[in-house]
Amino acid sequence: MTQHVLETDGQVCPFPLVEAKQAIDALPLGDELVINFDCTQATEAIPQWAADEGYPVTNFAKRGAAEWTITVQKA
Repeated sequence: MTQHVLETDGQVCPFPLVEAKQAIDALPLGDELVINFDCTQATEAIPQWAADEGYPVTNFAKRGAAEWTITVQKA
């Protein structure tokens, strides 16, 4: 399993989610995508997308005052 990092800080929604969808499509099964973002709406949109697609969320944490990181595994 390999972790791939997607930096989306500074992007407004829905772009962190759009980029996450594109990035995870390119990953092999079992790899993880670490998505760093600062868009408040993505705190709900990204976990919901992961659940809808059946991708486990292995980490979800606040990194700063208004910054988060979420790790999604391609399963």
